[in-house]
This record gives sequence, structure tokens and C-alpha cells, in this order.
Amino acid sequence: MNQPILRGRMKPQGPVGLRRDAQKVAGALPPLLADAKILAGSVAMGVHGRRRSGTGENFWQYRQAVPGDARSMVDWRRSGRSDAQFIREMEWEAAQTVSLWVDDAQSMDYRGDEDARSKAERARLLALSLSVLLVAGGERVALMGTAAAQARSGQAQLNRMALALAGAERDDRPDYGTPPADRLARGGWAVFFSDFLGDLDGLIAALDHAAHQGVRGCFVQVLDETEEAFPFDGRVIFQSMAGSTEFETQRARGLREDYVARLAERRARLGDLAHSLGWRCLFHRTSQPPRAALLWLYMAVGDRA
Repeated sequence: MNQPILRGRMKPQGPVGLRRDAQKVAGALPPLLADAKILAGSVAMGVHGRRRSGTGENFWQYRQAVPGDARSMVDWRRSGRSDAQFIREMEWEAAQTVSLWVDDAQSMDYRGDEDARSKAERARLLALSLSVLLVAGGERVALMGTAAAQARSGQAQLNRMALALAGAERDDRPDYGTPPADRLARGGWAVFFSDFLGDLDGLIAALDHAAHQGVRGCFVQVLDETEEAFPFDGRVIFQSMAGSTEFETQRARGLREDYVARLAERRARLGDLAHSLGWRCLFHRTSQPPRAALLWLYMAVGDRA
């Protein structure tokens, strides 16, 4: 889908401003927002283990023994206080790895209003805000295709990600982006941020690779308000952000119905791809507050329901 020529550009955010905005959004959420979805048996809270039975040093709970449990697992001191036998379960303490990809293609520079945030700016803010929350929960995060591609936790990793997200733009950016061929942590999670308006072959290949690694995740389609509403009328020249494609019409309003149908088809395709792999898909507009999208992502990443 091509996009209209126009749009003034705002001064790019620096790493300090991006970090400040990201932490402001993340800080509005409870730091341990965990016990509904994301904490469904597998969340790390700071240095504490995931709330799931497994190898660890922290006591989680007692449960009654069931047929098949080894006698060596029985806590005889606790069992001596009742007629039943009890198993002492510990918390699983393995940190989760979450790999994030933020599309830096030229289509993400689009903004329908010079006072609005571009799609790229919103995607970067959401990605870094989510990383702030995940790191606070003891998880490891990676920013695919950048110097922060090695999964780490801690403040230093957030600094690396902020610098990468706010860094200089590449000269060879294509019109539309695809996830890089980075190695994904087996059994981890991935979150892809893009407008997903270009060819989907690259996305399908990345999802196939993720599936072979046992990786689950989400992808977030970030669009401008005008890309959903198509408010154009009269003579309009539509041009891709890189200028490689151009289309002129004298009756833009007459294209709206077909455009909206094509967008619905693209979103249905994205939804089908997500469903087939056990992933989730979020559709987000830059005109919407970022907090709701961040909350959705925080609840979705690590959900086992």
C-alpha cells in the first residue's frame, strides 16, 4: 500500500528522550502486574522465580501427593501434621528471553499530521517500554538486527537498546521491512513491531524459523490514523516513502471502499498467520494512547493460557 506525499518531519528523539518517554509509560503500570495473564505460572518478579514448579531455591507451595510421586519428594515434617502426604514444591527460576524487532524501513517514517508521532516513533516507544517492564521482572531482552541483539537483562541493556532505537538511520532502508535472520532463543518469545504493509514473504520466513525454535510471540501492526480512515478526497498523489512507487488520482474518495477492503484483508491474513502458530496480533494506531497497547503486550508476553 502506498502512502501520500506530504508530511513534515519532526526532529528525531534522542536516546535520553526516548528512554524518558518509555519509562514514563512503563511506570504508569504496576511494577508487578503479573497475576492474570503473564503470571499464569511462569513470571519472574525481580530476583524471584517464576510462579511455576521447577528447579529453584525458593519455596513455592505444598501440594498433596498423587500416585506416581516418588517417596523422596514427600515432605515428611509437613505430612506428619495431617493424614495426607505433601510434596514441597520450589519455584522455577529460569529467566525468559524476549527478542524484539522494530521495523526501521522508510514506510515507518509516515505520519498523517506533522504534529503526530510517526509509526516508527510509536513502535520504538512501545518496544522500549515493554523492555523496561520485562527487565524489571528479571527477564532478558534483545533488539534484533542491532548492537543489542544479544539477550541480556539490566540497565546497561536498556541503554544499548535506547541508543540503537534512537540511532542514525541507515542510508539503504527499503520501502518496507522484514524481520532480520537473527537467531532466536529456543523456547523464548518474540515481539515484532511493523506496519506490515509490504510483501509478507519475509515475515512468513521469520515466523517459520521461530516455530522451529519453539518460539511464541506477538506482532504489532502500527498504523497512522489516516491509513485506517483514508480521509483523502479530490486530486491526491500517493507515493511510497522511498519514492519508488507513485500513483495519482483525481477522485481519491472513490478509492476508499477498495482501500478499506484491502486493509481488512491484510489484517485478516496477519491474524491467520498469528493463529496458525499460536502467536497473537495487535492492531494499534498512533492516535491511540500507548498505555493500552503496552498493557496488552505485557499481559501477552509469557502467557501460557
